[in-house]
Formats: sequence, structure tokens, C-alpha cells
Amino acid sequence: MSDETAKILLYSDDRTTREQVRLALGRRVASDLPEIEVYETATQPAVLSAMDAGGFDLLILDGEANPAGGIGLCKQLKDEIAECPPILVLIIRVADSWLATWSRADAVSMYPVDPVRLPSAVADLLRARLGRAA
Repeated sequence: MSDETAKILLYSDDRTTREQVRLALGRRVASDLPEIEVYETATQPAVLSAMDAGGFDLLILDGEANPAGGIGLCKQLKDEIAECPPILVLIIRVADSWLATWSRADAVSMYPVDPVRLPSAVADLLRARLGRAA
């Protein structure tokens, strides 16, 4: 990650969800972290292509996306990419937390998109990636 920007890949087939996440994150998730750039994808092939290109510091995957859900996609990425960036999965049911754990997600955030909790979770993941204390 450069000191100038942190690149976040956001996956959801729902344009409204992508917009809500983008609005919740803003331009900077915490004052001690660099500004963020959010790259949106709406399909599993687009995520895989973006990951092949590389350069992302964090992924946010929609667990409710169709036809490929973010939980299964998280598992695939963690299994196939040696140094996979941290992944946060958006889930709608508390019961899906165990699936997110199975997929090796680094964090989960609940629907509806929470403009306080989501940026906080993203900031924690970025700090861990940078080796910074909160």
C-alpha cells in the first residue's frame, strides 16, 4: 500500500449495495490511514480478473451477491492466492458468521450497511496490513 491511497476492491451484483458501501467508507476510513480508492465489480469473473492484475490492499465481498456469493468467492480467493489481501464479507444473517469463518474471511460486517461499523472494520484491517496500532 502506498502512503497516498489504499485500493479496495468492492464486489456486489447490487448497484445500491455498492453505493451504500462507497458512501459509508467515504474518502478516508480513519485519520491515521491513507485515502482510499474503491474499485467496483459486479461479477465473479471481474473480481478474478482484478485480482490477477493485483494491487489491492483490501476486498469487500457481498455475501448476498448472485449468482456467486461473496462467502464462496472469499474461500476461492483465500485458497488460490498465496498472499491474498484481507477480505471483509458483508452478511445479512448472524448465522452466516460461521460460513464467513469457514471461508477464512478476515472480518464480517452486517447488513444494512452501517456507516460507523463498516469504516471501523475496514480501518482495523488496513491497520493490521500496515502494521499500525489503532
